[in-house]
Amino acid sequence: MARNNSQRLGGVDSKKAEDNSSPNLAPLDFSTPTEFVELPTQGKYYAEDHPLHNQTVVEIRHMTAKDEDILTSRALLKKGVALDRFLKNIVVDKSIDLDSLYVGDKNAILVGARVTGYGPEYDTQVTCPVCTTTAKFSFNLEGGETYAGGEYGALEITEKGEDTFVIKTPVTRVDVEVRLFTGRDEKYLAKLAESKKKQKLPETSLTDQLHLMIVSINERTDNVTIKSFIDNMPARDARYIRTAYEKIVPNIDLAQSFTCEVCDFETDRMEVPFTTDFFWPKR
Repeated sequence: MARNNSQRLGGVDSKKAEDNSSPNLAPLDFSTPTEFVELPTQGKYYAEDHPLHNQTVVEIRHMTAKDEDILTSRALLKKGVALDRFLKNIVVDKSIDLDSLYVGDKNAILVGARVTGYGPEYDTQVTCPVCTTTAKFSFNLEGGETYAGGEYGALEITEKGEDTFVIKTPVTRVDVEVRLFTGRDEKYLAKLAESKKKQKLPETSLTDQLHLMIVSINERTDNVTIKSFIDNMPARDARYIRTAYEKIVPNIDLAQSFTCEVCDFETDRMEVPFTTDFFWPKR
């Protein structure tokens, strides 16, 4: 014989129970907040058909628990795509190709996203450049400044094309035309370095960067000329190009003052190390 559930439950009729359900028990409609991140390039160097052409900001969504799942996914981390998948999730405009972002703009987005998820304090390890002592240091990620480029001082730099610049080297007096790196270029250099490591080939990261960066030598664009110059240029010229390039690239400047407690070395430009602590802080 079937049980009388209404009597067993104290006489509550199932239909009445449904009728008495409160509308307040309906699922809540949560909307993830967004904010705008200032682009160091100010959209200046993107082509006219790029979504960020002449755009000074980009809208991102605040980091969520689902985003943390992406950042901690072993499968995505092993493939090296966790950060890219994360960025794709938080950038509101899905028409933006993340690989096409200039490096400075991508860095600004990463910093903005990190602040929304874990706050502006970034606790990590830094190494004293003098005595090589490692110490804990706390960076304020909201204390950085956006550098739009163009402050060359005494460096001989001329803006040439949409995203290329000419550097006059001090020793050989050669005109070296360079271009801005994108996220796609960073990926290429990382894969190249990993490939050479697997093949147990010598590390050539500096010359690899120069090969990718340099567009022309004295307006000659052929690979033979460019390779010959890179392989034979004086170290002073190579260092000058790297210094000049740092002044060319629009970026977010997070460098802060640092004093070594061991050797008393002081600097007002301790660069932020983008280690695993950045998006995977220790609890």
